[in-house]
Amino acid sequence: MEVSEVFEKVKGLFVEELGIDSEKITMDAKLEEDLEIDSLGIVEVVMAFEDEFEIEIDDEELADVGTVGQAVNLLQSKL
Repeated sequence: MEVSEVFEKVKGLFVEELGIDSEKITMDAKLEEDLEIDSLGIVEVVMAFEDEFEIEIDDEELADVGTVGQAVNLLQSKL
């Protein structure tokens, strides 16, 4: 799956699960600062990622994820 395809799915999940305005979601957007996602929102969206992409994400892997682009890269590396 191409990075652009993963990004589009991620973007859709942020909109669907957390109600974030799709125009705010870019590869450079910071999850906490730009998108105002709290720790509960992170948990919700990670569960949605796991369901959508049929993968498992460990807590340790999330430690370095601070932007949408980093999340997309993590997901793509697991596909």
